[in-house]
Amino acid sequence: MLIRHETMHIALVAGEPSGDLLGAPLIAALKQHFPHARFSGVGGPGMIAAGLHSWVPLERLAVMGLVEVLRHLPELLNIRRQLYRRFLADPPAVFIGIDAPDFNLGLERRLRILGIPTVHYVSPSVWAWRRWRVRKIARSVDLMLTLLPFEAAFYQDRGVPVRYVGHPLADMIPRRSDPDLARRSLSLDLPEAARIVALLPGSRVGEIRRLGPLFLETAQWLHARRPNLHFLLPAATPPLRDRLEAIRSELAPDLPLTLLQGHSREALTLADVALLASGTATLEAMLLKRPNLLTVSHFALPNLLAGRELVPEFIQDAATVANLGPAVLRLLEDAASRQALTMVFDALHDELRRDASQQAAMKWLPYSLTENLSKDQLLDLHHSETGFPPGSSGLETGSTLNFCFKINDGFSTVAKDGRGISPGLASVVPVSLMPKMPHSRKHHRHSMLIGGGDNFVITH
Repeated sequence: MLIRHETMHIALVAGEPSGDLLGAPLIAALKQHFPHARFSGVGGPGMIAAGLHSWVPLERLAVMGLVEVLRHLPELLNIRRQLYRRFLADPPAVFIGIDAPDFNLGLERRLRILGIPTVHYVSPSVWAWRRWRVRKIARSVDLMLTLLPFEAAFYQDRGVPVRYVGHPLADMIPRRSDPDLARRSLSLDLPEAARIVALLPGSRVGEIRRLGPLFLETAQWLHARRPNLHFLLPAATPPLRDRLEAIRSELAPDLPLTLLQGHSREALTLADVALLASGTATLEAMLLKRPNLLTVSHFALPNLLAGRELVPEFIQDAATVANLGPAVLRLLEDAASRQALTMVFDALHDELRRDASQQAAMKWLPYSLTENLSKDQLLDLHHSETGFPPGSSGLETGSTLNFCFKINDGFSTVAKDGRGISPGLASVVPVSLMPKMPHSRKHHRHSMLIGGGDNFVITH
């Protein structure tokens, strides 16, 4: 449904480059449904190119590590206050915080108190640790959009409105990757007999400090036993590349290794085995059908998605050369296990591939309108939200429809003939996601039961 709205304002805030990667296709999807909307907030080059007016450079929010966050805390709090004042002066139809929970949840809480609908895109890992944070999330957001199905189940069990939209990486990565294309993009000229091991010790300084030496020492152990191995080591940033080069020069100067600037996806595409830290890299390796991978951490995403151990995990004291080296060799030599895991990974890939940006664009509120909605269009919206086909059982006269309307500062009415709503600036909002509205706003009740937080009833 293409919906025309001349003045809709949609606010988005991404706090780091990974959020910018999610925000850019989300804005593109939103434009398909709201072609006249304007977008403001904070984003990186991708979101800006997609149409966002970024009030603050993304780099000012993208700080990591306790020491760095504490050093920048006054600036971060000042930026959040500035954003709040801007949104107070120019209220958006909806605020979408993209990841960065430490920054966005506090802003979402304050905006929600004002009656501005708030959506958080990408769940914090509350299912893994610090579960008490779900109480803060429930106070801050009208809707949580999750990338993983087990996250949605976690929120549903705790009464937080949630929609699972799928993972954008599953949409971006094809079911079968092209090793020849990856080899050409890296300009690698390796012997045909060479087998490749990708080393991804992480994208933060602390991870490189802890895991860089371990991974390179494991690579030396492997090369001593399999001289035909070649190693690929992608670095997320130039400073991390310098750190890795220094570690390599000290521990493994003669190791057949190509140190890359970026290109982690190409490295994984070419790898026979990948040795990984935790995080998104484990999911990316799974989507690239690299079943022969390891993770040195906890909560490997492939294992959580499958509900069983698919990927060997080496935690804390178990992460040693004596354990990692033989495990890599076993995976290199067990073709049957690799093939079986590829089939499982295919199924998980299909589960996560849901056109996440389009899903995120349509699962949140509001559906903005300047034209009348017919009863059939109402049923279409009901269908998009619930999955029940129009005309099916439960959608007859007197049945509950989980949408309500609001116009300007109050709620609209639906005409008695069911043809549509009053003209004007209006939006359709899933009732379950509506915040409690200030008592000063007038609630109108006519042929449908309408109110702040009420459902309404279809009439004929």
